[in-house]
Amino acid sequence: MTAMDGLPPLSEVIAKHGLSAKKSLGQNFLLDLNLTGRIARVGGPLEDKEVLEVGPGPGGLTRALLMNGAKRVVAVERDRRCLAALAEISEHYPGRLEVIEGDALEIDPHDHFSGPVQISANLPYNIGTELFTRWMSSDVWPPFWSGMTLMFQKEVAQRIVAQPGDKAYGRLAILAGWRTDAEIAFEVSPKAFTPPPKVTSAVISVTPRAPVAEASMKALERVTQAAFGQRRKMLRQSLKSLGVPPTDLLAAAGILGERRAETLDIAEFCALARAL
Repeated sequence: MTAMDGLPPLSEVIAKHGLSAKKSLGQNFLLDLNLTGRIARVGGPLEDKEVLEVGPGPGGLTRALLMNGAKRVVAVERDRRCLAALAEISEHYPGRLEVIEGDALEIDPHDHFSGPVQISANLPYNIGTELFTRWMSSDVWPPFWSGMTLMFQKEVAQRIVAQPGDKAYGRLAILAGWRTDAEIAFEVSPKAFTPPPKVTSAVISVTPRAPVAEASMKALERVTQAAFGQRRKMLRQSLKSLGVPPTDLLAAAGILGERRAETLDIAEFCALARAL
């Protein structure tokens, strides 16, 4: 029996190569090629696009990306057990799939791409937030990526797209909203995974754009960390950890010290960053 792309069903691939998901690697495999195809198409047409994928596992999303026309996919996989399954996909799509064995946190994408790249990944839960923060924190803007389609735990996705006043509003929302448009494309039930996680997941789409206001990324990260590190306190208290008089900082930014972090919009955080 073959799947819609002419390769064996993913359940057979997993059984053949003994690919039981490892909790230590944050693995949960998607087996439905209709679903991975939907994820692959979130970022728009893939024809002539180069794609970076992190944590392909047995290759469900990898196959969908290639089947939907990706010019080239570079897949970074830490689990050596998955390499044989990915090699079979590479043979099926000659010259279009490059597999890199290694830790995505230690690999520089600039070494493997010469132009803008689409990032598409069912991110391992244990490194997803750190990778996202790195991709968002580039000193060079526009960044090396032209768009991102990423799967997170629903709770993390909500933190990325949150607005001022939302319970989930915090540092991730500031970093994302400062110079990208981020939105939740759709949710994914735990039943779609093998093994099923305990939480619902969500796919987000992220597109870079011009910043809301001028700011230094380093300064913006510092003020958001201080403000949300003690989010229940007024800013005149929470900003003391920055090492400068909060009253002077707030006055320079035109912000009242009685306010709390979750009430500030991104432009106001940028004003604090410039003042710092």
